[in-house]
Amino acid sequence: MAKFLAELLGCTLPDKGTPPLFERRKRVSTVSKPFPKQTFCCPRLRLGAISDPSGPASAIVVKYLKSTVSLFLCLSSLFAQDTMPQTPPFTGQLNSGSYNKNLYQTKEEGYPGLYYNDNNLVSGSLEALIHHLVPTVDYHPDRTYIFTFLLSSRLFIHPYELMSKVCHLCTEQQRLGDPQADKVFRKIAPKILQLLTEWTETFPYDFRDERMMRSLKELTHRLASGDEIYRKAVSQMSQGLIRRLTVLSQYEEALGKINATAAERLTVLKAKPQAAIQRDLLSICNDPFTVAQQLTHIELERLSYIGPEEFVQAFVHKDPLDNDKNCFSDHKKASNLEAYVDWFNRLSYLVATEICMPGKKKHRARVIEFFIDVARECFNIGNFNSLMAIISGMNMSPVSRLKKTWSKVKTAKFDILEHQMDPSSNFYNYRTALRGATQRSITANSSREKIVIPFFSLLIKDIYFLNEGCANRLQNGHINFEKFWELAKQVSEFMTWKKVECPFEKDRKILQYLLTAPVFTEDALYLASYESEGPENNMEKDRWKSLRCV
Repeated sequence: MAKFLAELLGCTLPDKGTPPLFERRKRVSTVSKPFPKQTFCCPRLRLGAISDPSGPASAIVVKYLKSTVSLFLCLSSLFAQDTMPQTPPFTGQLNSGSYNKNLYQTKEEGYPGLYYNDNNLVSGSLEALIHHLVPTVDYHPDRTYIFTFLLSSRLFIHPYELMSKVCHLCTEQQRLGDPQADKVFRKIAPKILQLLTEWTETFPYDFRDERMMRSLKELTHRLASGDEIYRKAVSQMSQGLIRRLTVLSQYEEALGKINATAAERLTVLKAKPQAAIQRDLLSICNDPFTVAQQLTHIELERLSYIGPEEFVQAFVHKDPLDNDKNCFSDHKKASNLEAYVDWFNRLSYLVATEICMPGKKKHRARVIEFFIDVARECFNIGNFNSLMAIISGMNMSPVSRLKKTWSKVKTAKFDILEHQMDPSSNFYNYRTALRGATQRSITANSSREKIVIPFFSLLIKDIYFLNEGCANRLQNGHINFEKFWELAKQVSEFMTWKKVECPFEKDRKILQYLLTAPVFTEDALYLASYESEGPENNMEKDRWKSLRCV
């Protein structure tokens, strides 16, 4: 795939080098200007059925969703109150050549079909919004608009179709055949290059489509036919894109190997359960802080590969004005969001497995206390996703029913952690802690203090309700761009969090265990739990008998 793309763009493929397990690369920020302040309104509130991923993550969220009062608190927090942490603007600069970067202007007139409120773009036809994306001799859209439109446009038009339209409009802007064409080209070329750089850096997965790459090659070929500075900028942009896509392919390959290894070890566990029990996490590392650090490595690694467009494609619906299927009905260009949710569920089941596996009550109690300490260290680091996964695993029924084991555990610290992640009042305690971590990250001087890893299932739910709570189009058929400002605001905050470099030293042995150690299924957990502490009622006895017969 990478070789084909390199040949298509006429680039030299970078060396494959070390696979990305778990080597991270620096990311370029996407939005330089703050999002416009909106008086956000919802013309349509709809409580549709949420398709949260299965597993322990959903158990906690579903408990929250079943409360009607909490549900409306959630919606009001998204659409009326200021309970969500504010999205900090991106401060990074594009490394896209030596041409002028100060090209941002605003325009409220020009192509018809755009509507503003207090100088903020609130709606427009698709054609008008596309024209607003394409620079002219005296205009260039700001980076906030570029990010927001490229993020949301895929709900209405395929990325490759949008690229085709952009290429057509850019060609028109060059005024080929005009006596002043060369002068016009010099003015518009750097702006077009910057737009393409924004696109390839922020949404590189769009370019896994051959049609996208062909349109990109067509446009960049025209730009590269000018001065040497444009040729260098085009080469730099193309090389960067190929490098990002190559790293993604390496990551997906490594992820496949990890999953295959985990599956093989699970097969061994089923065949020789006693042999597998001889090894557990405490035998690998008994330091909670070190384990929390390695969990943070995994979290940041997996976060870094989630493209912003994956939040949109996760909840995409058919456009009512489009007779075709939705823009992601053919195939997804990346599935890293789903892989990250799978990681949460794996960690929860791993925690439950580690607790249920030991035959001795004293050992089980020690494992529980160890994971409580790991969870506390995750909280201190700002790793809320691992924290919630651990709490979720410890709250699974096969674990929570071990009353004799829990009686030997000092639960004061666990009670505090559960209180922090309490789902009541729209996860108020967690959101307060998240705001604190976000503020710490903004003012931090060290990489360690910059870490913010949100409880991911709740982040997805927030974005889901934002998407479901307001219509994509207004009654006049125009796109409700006011909604997409808010969507981009939430997604851009996530992008700030995911670009943090993990400051902790890697321990390959611990990482390998966390990623590939076999985990019990729910039935296997119940069976191990009943064998550790016998069933207490007829229902548990019946289930135990049925599980032993399988």
